[in-house]
Amino acid sequence: MSQKYSPALTQLSDEEQLFRDTVRRFATTEITPLVRQMDESQQMSTAILRHLFQLGLMGIEIPETYGGSEGSFFDAILAVEELSAVDPSVGVLVDVQNTLCINALRRWASEEQKKAYLPRLAADTIGAYALSEAASGSDAFALETRAVKVDDTWVLNGQKLWITNAKEAGLFIVFATIDRAVGYKGITAFLVEKDTPGFALGRKEDKLGIRASSTCELIFRDCVVPASQLLGEPGKGYKIAIETLNEGRIGIGAQMLGLAQGAWNHAARWARERRQFGRPIADFQAMQFQLAGMATEIEAARLLVYNAARLKDAGQEFLKEAAMAKYFASQVAERVASLAVEIYGGSGFVKDYPVEKLYRDAKIGKIYEGTSFMQLQTIAKLTL
Repeated sequence: MSQKYSPALTQLSDEEQLFRDTVRRFATTEITPLVRQMDESQQMSTAILRHLFQLGLMGIEIPETYGGSEGSFFDAILAVEELSAVDPSVGVLVDVQNTLCINALRRWASEEQKKAYLPRLAADTIGAYALSEAASGSDAFALETRAVKVDDTWVLNGQKLWITNAKEAGLFIVFATIDRAVGYKGITAFLVEKDTPGFALGRKEDKLGIRASSTCELIFRDCVVPASQLLGEPGKGYKIAIETLNEGRIGIGAQMLGLAQGAWNHAARWARERRQFGRPIADFQAMQFQLAGMATEIEAARLLVYNAARLKDAGQEFLKEAAMAKYFASQVAERVASLAVEIYGGSGFVKDYPVEKLYRDAKIGKIYEGTSFMQLQTIAKLTL
């Protein structure tokens, strides 16, 4: 049965509001001055990474016993939204860390693995999630990276593509097949550390947007992983991937929501300051209506994203709502960022102003962690 929307969906508790305001203040004061530099250099600031750990934003749902913040999934969504309003590159780094890597470990890791890795992920280690391959995109389980059992180890061979956080990561959740003949039932997850022999970073992608977020190829050549590094059970990697990606879609929805809000904030400020024909362009009804329509779509996206996150925290079904949130928020982000460029006029087309970057950043929202077509397929399957 479809879940009902709460009339208080966007109302935050005092603790949530304080957390959101803290992240917003950090993003505005610390990240804003570095946005253009990070975009042009295609490099995440080490100072920003350090501050993210110090604020507890890299281990939001990790229990305090492992050195984490012991927050909620909704807290992680708020953090991704606020960071992305300033720089979606920072937003997706925090998103992958929390909604994919940490959630996978919290649910599927052994107690020994949790003790080994959760404190590190909370303190100083970035995680990456390695599923995609050249022939394995929307068909996520067509992967060809292989794992062969040799005594008490697994030997991995293959390549991964489009891996977010790869350059900065110290720990990788890697999906490989142990038996291609059985299809998705052969997929298995492994915990691979950056310095593991036989593992290397390959090409770093030169991207259209979110350029400060590293996206790299991973290469495995007789990469020997101890049997103790297997995450979950052999052949159950598909379940880990499905469950974490369902949650990750809400995170991308939050990233796109934050991006749209950031673009709107810039556009509204520009409209109040930019004067034509002797008065601010915000005085013209056409401009007011455009900004009003953008604000309405952003609020609708926020309701979808928050609802999906609240359902997840409540332990209720959220698959359809996650797909809707990711699909709609990515549509809104691209549309709002495009209109923001138009509101800036010629100034919006140059890098001296922030909306040009947000417009470039928005495009990926319809593509990664499940394309818009895949979200629509999920929505159709669950509603028809």
